[in-house]
This record gives sequence, C-alpha cells and structure tokens, in this order.
Amino acid sequence: MFNVVLVEPEIPPNTGNIGRLCLATRSTLHLVKPLGFSLDDRELHRAGLDYWAEVRLQLWDSFDALQFSQPAHSRYFF
Repeated sequence: MFNVVLVEPEIPPNTGNIGRLCLATRSTLHLVKPLGFSLDDRELHRAGLDYWAEVRLQLWDSFDALQFSQPAHSRYFF
C-alpha cells in the first residue's frame, strides 16, 4: 500500500499515533535514525495502544540508506 517515513522523529506519542494509522491503512512505517526516543518508550506504546507490536516497522540508519533501497518512482514528501 503506502510507505510512511519519519526522518529523525523526536516525539514518541506522535510516532505511536502514526504507527496506528499505518496499521489501519496497511502501510509500512519507516523510521530513520537517530530517533529522539527508545522504541521501548512508555509514551510510544501508550499512543500506539495494543497495536504497536503489529505495526509493519522498518528502521534505517540514514535517509540515504532508505532512498537507495526503495524504487525512485512516485515519491511524495510532506
């Protein structure tokens, strides 16, 4: 479906909410390091509720690594 990319996210509740959206839309959530929080963060899991474990999640060491691994067609940035 879609891929949602957060580059260097810093706010755990926002990331948890976006993760929930990705799960509902069957999208993959890509997180580009460095993260401003731990993936074990309590606020992240509270925002993602019980669904966080089911979110399709990919971690990337850099934005360049993400771009290199994905096809170049149809990219939209917000």
